[in-house]
Amino acid sequence: MKRRLFLSLATALPALGLGRARAQDAPSFTFPSVDGGEYDTADWRGRPVLVVNTASLCGFAGQLADMQAVHDTYGPRGLVVLAVPSDDFNQELASGAEAKDYCELQYGMTLPMTDILHVAEGEVHPFYAWLREQTGFVPQWNFNKVLLDPQGRVLGTWGSFVKPGGRQIIGAAQPYLS
Repeated sequence: MKRRLFLSLATALPALGLGRARAQDAPSFTFPSVDGGEYDTADWRGRPVLVVNTASLCGFAGQLADMQAVHDTYGPRGLVVLAVPSDDFNQELASGAEAKDYCELQYGMTLPMTDILHVAEGEVHPFYAWLREQTGFVPQWNFNKVLLDPQGRVLGTWGSFVKPGGRQIIGAAQPYLS
């Protein structure tokens, strides 16, 4: 009897419209590239994407090397790692060009990097506004991570203390890697 009830509820939920938002693809977003032009998340559909709000002068800046290692290791298997520099916590250099140069010289970063954007306060980038609306997640500090599945839906969010290559993040991305 319990099993039949479970099956009936499982069958009825989609008909009631419950869970439908999770089944839909997330919207795509464009980010200004620090190199000029833009990144469009629609170009990364079919691949998981790790988005990290960064700051060059933060005590967690060593994670930039971790981000590059994740990019080098898992990028060929499909994972996109996107660095989003932000000065919302007053720890970023004066310009995106300075942040890029610093990251390249100090950490050998070659992964995609946006220009400096607002992620938590002020006129936040549309991705972070959507993230807040969908999940309630707002970066509380630098180096907060958001993992998107290949359809652009949020798989998980993590704070500063979880490293980009940590088992929580890589474990969540693993089913989507080739």
